[in-house]
Amino acid sequence: MQTNPVIAYARWLAQTPDAWPDDARDSAHRQFIDVIAVTVPGAAEPAARRAFAVVKDWGAGPCTAIGMGARLSAPWAALVNGTAAHALDFDDNFDPAKAHATAVLAPAILALAEQEGASGAACIDAYIAGLQILGRVGQGVNPVHRNRGWHATATVGAVGAAAACARLLKLDAEQAANALSLSVSMAAGFMSQFGTMAKPLHAGLAAKAGIVASGLARGGITAGREVMDGPTGMNRLMVGPDYEALRDGLTHVEHGQNLRFETGGIGDPLLIASSGFRVKRFPNCGSAHRAMDGLLALKDETGFGPDDVDAIHIRAPITHLNNLMYEDPQNGLQAKFSVEYGVALVLVTGFARLSDFTDEAAMRPEIRALYPRIHRHPVDKAEGEFPTEVEVVLKDGRSVQTAVPMPMGSIAAPFPTSQYWAKLDGCIGGLMADADARALRTALEEFPRLPAIGPLMAPLLSSVTPAQ
Repeated sequence: MQTNPVIAYARWLAQTPDAWPDDARDSAHRQFIDVIAVTVPGAAEPAARRAFAVVKDWGAGPCTAIGMGARLSAPWAALVNGTAAHALDFDDNFDPAKAHATAVLAPAILALAEQEGASGAACIDAYIAGLQILGRVGQGVNPVHRNRGWHATATVGAVGAAAACARLLKLDAEQAANALSLSVSMAAGFMSQFGTMAKPLHAGLAAKAGIVASGLARGGITAGREVMDGPTGMNRLMVGPDYEALRDGLTHVEHGQNLRFETGGIGDPLLIASSGFRVKRFPNCGSAHRAMDGLLALKDETGFGPDDVDAIHIRAPITHLNNLMYEDPQNGLQAKFSVEYGVALVLVTGFARLSDFTDEAAMRPEIRALYPRIHRHPVDKAEGEFPTEVEVVLKDGRSVQTAVPMPMGSIAAPFPTSQYWAKLDGCIGGLMADADARALRTALEEFPRLPAIGPLMAPLLSSVTPAQ
């Protein structure tokens, strides 16, 4: 058995047949629906518009810059579309990698598919294969990698995108190994960028890295084989010099994150089926969703409103609360990373919508007035060991509470396909002409059967109105 992960993963990409089970294909199809849904409004966001304004003169090409009314070369289209896909923080999470997987994989795959004339079925195949490698690499460096401040969407995402692109290009094992190795050299991104435009840009940069790395590998550029687990490999540099001690001292493993690169049964289990996704119900950081789900459940059961509440206590894993670093958010971006805002928002409005995360919405006095009543209590346990607990103390002396182990939209509480279509309608409403919206829906329904993806991308070319 080959134990070098770069070589093992490359061989798996080159040699594994496109014979995925139907549930895996169906899941991949749904994630393309979800990511297209969030990319359309994301294209109106300043981060995506400004990224496009910078790169549009760097190289035209055959690839659609979604919502921008222009076509670019594949790397720049992937960068713009990846940024748009992640701009609203409404895209999925993938637990094995602790990353926003589809916002990286889909933009890279779609841009490359336009360049190469690939089919919808080839895109689905590349997505499943790329996601598997993205997950395996994530399991090899997490949970410590992300807990120490690396943004796995950017780091692990770059390697996953390279894997997906290598698969779409049908690179042989040697070329695929070079692609994976080159992508490790492009993997970067820090959680200190959360709450800024750089955070969604990370997804775009990772998508671009996948296209560049696979293209360079196809063109004959070679790269080393020790970049994941060698003396100065990804694990020791992007986990820490105490990597071996941490790995050998693990007592609790979640989502397969055991600080070991799995090189034996790489495709078993198939992670798209065994782990699924956390598809977002709300357009903010997923670390807040268990608390928001819990508060809404209590509110529905008890019927209390903002004026009835004396205090709200949120007990959650410290890693979740570290992601939600803004206790007093001052703008829409910061509000996405604030449990105080998320909880106060659903208490006041009963839900969380895209319109709730503008700068103006984030400063609403009726929401900010609730912050002193919301108390966070970090718990030094992993998310699988400790559910988010929500306790509401009412002014009449009653106390109601609940515990939420997994958010709605996760594999524990998955959304039906109808909810994906409803999310698409909600996201693109008012941003696309009716004819384009109908064409997009038809193409998405037929995506796995499209001989080329032109019908999907054509209605996405039209400009959307920039966000204010």
